[in-house]
Amino acid sequence: MLLSVRAGVRAALLASAALLPLAAQAQTTSTDAAAPAAQDDAAADEGQIVVTGQTTPNRPLITASADITLANRDLIDQKAPRSTADMLEMVPGIFVEATAGAVSNNYSVRGLQGGGQRFVQLQEDGMPILYGGGGADFFFDQDLTIDRLEAVKGGSSGVLTVNGAGATINFISKAVNHEQPEGAVRFTGYNYGLKRADGYYSQPITDKLAFSVGGYIQSSPGVRKNTNDYAGWRLKGALEYKFDDGGYVRLSAKGGDMKNAYYADQPYRFTDGDPAGVPSLDTQFGNVGGRAFSNIAVPVSTFAHSSGYREFNYDDGIVAKTWQARLDFEKPVSDSVTLFGHGRYLDYSYDFNGLFPGSGTGNAGLTSAVNYLTPGAASPINDLLTAGQAAYPTATRFGIKNLRTGQVIGSNQTALLNALNGNGFLQRTTLNHDAIDAYDFGFNLGGRWNYEGNGFTNSLTVGVMYYNTKRDQDQSATASVVNDVRTNSDVYDIVALNASNQVIGTLSDNGLVSYGDWGAGIRSRKDSSVSLYVNDEFAIGDLHLDAGVRWEQDSATAWDGNTAAVNQAVPAGTAGVLTTVGSTWDGTYTVRKATKKAVAYTFGANYLITPNFSVYARYANGFQMNNVDAITGIELYEAGVRAQMGRMFSGSATVFRTNFKNQNYNFADPVNPSVQSNINADLRTNGVELDLNFRPVPAFSIDFQGVFQDPKLVNLAINGANQSGFEGNRPERTPARLFTITPSFKLPNGLGEIYGRYKYIGKIYADAGNGVALPSYGVTSVGASFNLSKQLQVSVNADNIFNVIGLTEGNPRQGQTQAITDGYFYARGIVGATYGGSVTFKF
Repeated sequence: MLLSVRAGVRAALLASAALLPLAAQAQTTSTDAAAPAAQDDAAADEGQIVVTGQTTPNRPLITASADITLANRDLIDQKAPRSTADMLEMVPGIFVEATAGAVSNNYSVRGLQGGGQRFVQLQEDGMPILYGGGGADFFFDQDLTIDRLEAVKGGSSGVLTVNGAGATINFISKAVNHEQPEGAVRFTGYNYGLKRADGYYSQPITDKLAFSVGGYIQSSPGVRKNTNDYAGWRLKGALEYKFDDGGYVRLSAKGGDMKNAYYADQPYRFTDGDPAGVPSLDTQFGNVGGRAFSNIAVPVSTFAHSSGYREFNYDDGIVAKTWQARLDFEKPVSDSVTLFGHGRYLDYSYDFNGLFPGSGTGNAGLTSAVNYLTPGAASPINDLLTAGQAAYPTATRFGIKNLRTGQVIGSNQTALLNALNGNGFLQRTTLNHDAIDAYDFGFNLGGRWNYEGNGFTNSLTVGVMYYNTKRDQDQSATASVVNDVRTNSDVYDIVALNASNQVIGTLSDNGLVSYGDWGAGIRSRKDSSVSLYVNDEFAIGDLHLDAGVRWEQDSATAWDGNTAAVNQAVPAGTAGVLTTVGSTWDGTYTVRKATKKAVAYTFGANYLITPNFSVYARYANGFQMNNVDAITGIELYEAGVRAQMGRMFSGSATVFRTNFKNQNYNFADPVNPSVQSNINADLRTNGVELDLNFRPVPAFSIDFQGVFQDPKLVNLAINGANQSGFEGNRPERTPARLFTITPSFKLPNGLGEIYGRYKYIGKIYADAGNGVALPSYGVTSVGASFNLSKQLQVSVNADNIFNVIGLTEGNPRQGQTQAITDGYFYARGIVGATYGGSVTFKF
C-alpha cells in the first residue's frame, strides 16, 4: 500500500512538471509574483544597497544580463529551511550536500566538484560574511531579521565581491521601519527534538531615527539520534538615521554563541546495488556518536598544549561564537551622484569536536572484531598488537574491554565477537578537534553616477574594497579509537589476556590506538587584500550593455607548524603501549609570504525583444585567492532567454559553459593520513539551467528549477604525476542532473497555502577515479500554512516523507580511487522522514 501511495505522489509531482513549457523561454520571477516584488523592494528600501549582479537602481530583472535568483520571505518560509544549506537549495545551479547537520555543509556551483565551498560567496546585506568564503555557514543562519535572498551566478559576481566568481548568495535584512512599530515572534519545533524561538521588533524613535532588533534561541540534539542537546543564540540589532535627501547611515551589531551537532561518514552496505544499513546502525537516523566520546584526554606535543594533553569532547559538538560591529551609509551628493560605504569588523571562533569513522583506514578499518584481535595484515591495529606482543610476551591472546560496561571478550570467544551488536564489526574512528580563532575586517567604499542622455542611460559604479583577516588554527591531537558499529557506540580498550582471559595489560589508552594522525596541526593564515573595481551599465532603447572589472592584490602570509624530527614522548603515566604522541609540533613555524595579484572582468548584453521577452549573454573571467597558494581561475560563458506572460508564466532558460582552471586541493593519504596528497586538475562543464513558474489559475502554481550538466575532469595530476586514467571522469560528488518541482495551492480567502516538493539528485561518484557510484535519489516533502488571522499563522511541513535513502558523499579520506569492500563502505547520507512546524504571531 505504501509503495502505491509513494508512486502516486511522485507521479503527481512529475506530472506537474509536464505541464511546464520546458522548451519555453524563461525569467526567474514574474512581474506580479513575490520575487519581482523583492527586486522592487531592493530599490524602494531606503538605505539598502544590495549586490545582486546589477548596480543600476530600479532596473527591471528582465533586462538583466546576469543569472539572478530572488526569493522573498514567503518563499523562504515555504522552504522551511533548517540550515543555511537548505536556503542555498533555492538557487538553481547550486548543489548542496546538507548532510553534516546544521553547519559545515558543502556546496558547489555549476559542475565544480563537491566537498567544499569554493567560488561561492555568502553575503549579508551586500558584504561577505567571511573574506575567504569557506566556513561562512558556521557564523550565519537565517531568522526573522532576514527579508529575502538574492543570488547571482557568474556574471558580475566576481567583480562586485571577493572570492565569489561562481556565485554570490546575498541574505538581505528587513528594512528598519521608520513609519510605525512592527514585530513578530515565532515558535518552532520538530519531531527530532528541535525547539526554537525567533523574535523581531522595529520602530521609529523620531521622524528620522529608527531601530530594529531580532534573533533567536534554540536547543536541538540534531537530526540524528544523539545523547546530547545543543543550545545557543544569535542576536542582531540596528540603529538607522535617514537624511532629508534620501540617504541614510546605519550602525548595527550582532553576536552569537551556538552549539551544533556534526555528522561525518558511517558504515553502509550495498544490497543488490542499493545502499542499506548495517544492523544496529540505522541509515536514516543512526549516529555512532554518544557518551563514550565525552572528555577524552589525547596526548599531544607540549608546544601545542603545555599540559601534554588536549581534550576531545563530543558533548560540545561545534561551538561557534561571533561578535560583529558594522557601519553602512549612502549619501546623495547631487541629483546624479551617490556615495556609499559598508564596513564591518567580525571577531569569530569555533571549537569543532567531530567524529570521523573510517578516516585514514577507510574500508579496511571496518572489519570483524575477530580480525581486529588477530595479529597480521588483516588487523587494522596490527602495529598496536605487535607492540603489545613485545610489551606482554606472556600474553596468550588479545581481547577487547568495553569502557562503559567493563565487559572483556577474548579473541577465542568468536561467537560473542561475531554477535557483537548483531554485526560483529569494530571500526577505527578519528577524533578531530579543530579550533579556529580569527578576525575579519572589511569595507567597501564607492560612488555611483547615473546619467540620462538623449535616448540612453548610463550607470557607472566605482569603488574600493579592503579586507584584513587572520585565522589561527589548532588541529593538533587528532587521534583514533576503536569503537563498535551501532548508534551511541561504545569505545573499547585493546587488552592482553592470559589463558583464562584475565587482563594482564592494556595496549590502548582509554580506547585510543594512535596519536597525531593528521600531522602537527598548527597553522595560521593572514590576508591583506585591496580591490579596485568599476562596473558600468549602459542602456539605449531596448539594448542593455554591461561590463565590469576588478583588480585585487592580496598580501598573504602562511605560518605552518613544523613537525619534529623525533616525536615527543607521551606524558608520564599515560596508559597503553604507545610511547610517543605521534606527529609532533616542535614549536617552530615555516613562514611563507606572497603578494598575489589578479584581475576579474565580465561583459554582457541583454536585448528586450518585447516588454515581456528578452535574450541575454554574458562572459566572465574570475578567480579565487588562496592565501599564499596559487590563484584558482574560473571562466564562465552563458546565454539565455527570459520571458513573462502576465500571471500565467515566467521563467528563464540558460545554457552555460564553465571552465575551472587549476583546481588544487589536498586530501589525506589513505596509507599515511598524516601526509597530505595533492590534486591539481581542470574542470569543464557544459549545461542547461531552467527556472520556471507556471500559474494556470490564480490559486495554483508549479515551480520547476533544474540543472542538466556534463562536468568532466581534464589534466588531472596527483602529487604532480599526471593521471591519464582520470581524463574525462566526472568530478567527485557532482551530479549531472538535479531538479526540484514545487506545486502549490493557495486556499480561498487568503486562508493559507498547501504545497508539495520533489527534489531529485542524480548519480554522483564518491571519488575522482569514479570507482564508487552513489545512486540517484528523490526526496518528497509536503507542507501547509494557515492564516488563522491577520496576525496569527500556523505552518507545518514534513521532509522525506517516503524515508528515501540518499548518499551525498563516500569517504573523502579514503583517497581518489575508492572501492566497496565485501559489500561494505563508508558514506554520508540524508536523514529519514522528519516533520514539525511553527506558530508565528505578527504585531
